[in-house]
Amino acid sequence: MLYFKTFNHTSSSDWVVFVHGAGGSSAIWHKQIRAFKERFNVLMVDLRGHGKSKAKGPLKENQYTFERVSKDVLEVLDHLKIKQAHFVGISLGTIIIRIIGEMEPQRIKSLIMGGAITRLNLRSQFFVQMGNALKRFVPYIWLYSFFAWIIMPRKRHADSRRFFINEAKNLYQKEFLRWFKLTAELNPLLRFFREKETGLPILYIMGSEDYMFLAPVKNMVAVHKNSFLSVIDNCGHVVNMDQPEVFNRIAIDFIEQV
Repeated sequence: MLYFKTFNHTSSSDWVVFVHGAGGSSAIWHKQIRAFKERFNVLMVDLRGHGKSKAKGPLKENQYTFERVSKDVLEVLDHLKIKQAHFVGISLGTIIIRIIGEMEPQRIKSLIMGGAITRLNLRSQFFVQMGNALKRFVPYIWLYSFFAWIIMPRKRHADSRRFFINEAKNLYQKEFLRWFKLTAELNPLLRFFREKETGLPILYIMGSEDYMFLAPVKNMVAVHKNSFLSVIDNCGHVVNMDQPEVFNRIAIDFIEQV
């Protein structure tokens, strides 16, 4: 089972589940813990091969999928007997919680997508293809650092960028390669998400400086009736770290209104 940590509230029955992105860990939510545990029960998980979660296995290459990774999270909920929760994801973690919404929508009260990835533009597709070509010849941390600079280029993104790179150092090369291989699933999966609107309430929280991923989210929210968008000024891709107080307020207000 995945490593997890809970914070139990004395009176609230609501659970909030936090899911980090690729290369990170639950430590990325350290600026959310205090604000959320004052109002809700909180569950944080380290995904397969990340943080304090061991690389579960053995899995055959064709079994290492976004769906399998999503099932890992559901196994923790089953273990804790959490029937329903609000889910908060960041970056690739938003894909995990969206898949959970497809697999078991009855488990979802709401979805909050921070720095959501809903489409790969030509620029991001180029970098993914380049990474796939180099991944077995270049140390993975070099690739990860390069992608961090591309996605979070500004000086004020430095803390988030540094945090992501330091967290990624805890990954094994083999585990990184497995996760990078999942990018082959992204385009058809994201196309499915754009075409099929879920009936679940979804809030996208994006940074105004998230140049690679903000525009596609705006386009999708414009046509999905149950989706809402909040854009935080002077903020990059990792919104919960760049502007934690604003992120917390927006997310908590949304949860309490659902």
